Formats: sequence, C-alpha cells, structure tokens
Amino acid sequence: MNWISSFFTSSLGKKVIMSLTGLFLILFLVVHLVGNLQLLANDGGEKFNLYTKFMTTNPLIKTISYGLYAFILLHTVQGLILWRQNRSARRTRYAVASTKTSSFAARNMAYLGIVILIFLILHLWQFWFQMKIGSLEMITYSGHEPVKDLYKVVDYAFGQWWYVLFYVVSMFFLAFHLKHGLQSAFQSLGLNHRKYTPIIKWIGSAYSILVPLGFALIPLIIYLSR
Repeated sequence: MNWISSFFTSSLGKKVIMSLTGLFLILFLVVHLVGNLQLLANDGGEKFNLYTKFMTTNPLIKTISYGLYAFILLHTVQGLILWRQNRSARRTRYAVASTKTSSFAARNMAYLGIVILIFLILHLWQFWFQMKIGSLEMITYSGHEPVKDLYKVVDYAFGQWWYVLFYVVSMFFLAFHLKHGLQSAFQSLGLNHRKYTPIIKWIGSAYSILVPLGFALIPLIIYLSR
C-alpha cells in the first residue's frame, strides 16, 4: 500500500488526480448546460423548475452531487499544490523553456482556476443555497406536486447587467481553462497518440468554445429579451 500512497502524493500522482477529477467535471458541465437550456423554454419556468426538483430529490443524482462537490474541492486543492510546486521549480531549465513556449492558458491555469472558483462560490450561494435552504416561493404545475420556484430567482439575477457581465466574463476564463485542461489531462494520463492526439485536441478546442459559449448565451438571451 506504500507505493499507492507514494504515487498519489508524488507530482505525477497529483497530475493524474487533477486529470481524472477534471474530466469528471467536464462531463458534468455538459449535463448542467442541458439543464440550464430549460431556462429558454417559453413556459414561465416550468421545465426548469421541474428539472431542478428532479436534480435535488433523486437519490442517485444527490449521491453523484456529493461526489461532484468533493471532486471540485480535490481538483482545487491539487491544482493549487501543483501551482506552488511549478512556481518553485521555475529556476530549472525545463520550467524556463515551458514558460517561454507555453500558451497563455498554460501559464495562468491557477489564476484562471481562482476566478472560476470565485464564480462557482457566488453561483452556488445565489442558486444552489437558495434551492436547498432558502425560503423560495412554491409553485404548482398541472400533474405535479408543488415545487420551489428557482426560475424566478434565476430570471431576476439574469436581469441584472452586472451579474450577466460577470457571468459572461467568467465563461471566457472557463474557456481558456478548459482548452488547456483537456489537453493536459490526456497527456498526464498517457493517452497521447500520433494518430489520435490531433483529433483529441480538435474535440477539446471545440468543447472549450461551445460549452462556455452555451452557458454565456443563456443569461445574455434572457437579459436582452426583456
């Protein structure tokens, strides 16, 4: 068991954990985006509210959610640890070379991650916390039990220009974070291949643009449609 402990506390082990947790969070973003798209349905929030009810009451989804929160915390902690290690290693020839040739996202992954973490904390406080603990209004749809009207909270938030701006800028940072994160994740997991790596990079680039763009468009559409 000592080799397992040694591996996961090593620099390589930390990168593997970062990669696996990052890939899980990437999959979650797709699911979350599909759910958020319900906000654009012209039904007064019915589909979105029923979606949030399902996501917060289904036992399987709740279990996965707890795992998600743990992965977010682990991903953040490991990222900050690796960032400190890389900073201390800048005097080496490898670190100097990588700083000169690496992309903006690669050089600033920690700062991008911190901005995203700030956004995530505010996002959870404003919506998740309100759904779980807040005293939201109840609304009843035909054929369903009363549900919390989270749509009203989201609609109000997306009606504030400053929040929409903050949301869109955060998605811009997320795009850079995802672009480098996807590529480095596959590299850390040893999944590079001369034939398939270009395809993986293309898919990663497309994902890092389309998913944040999808998130950013939702508050913009709601704000501009008022």
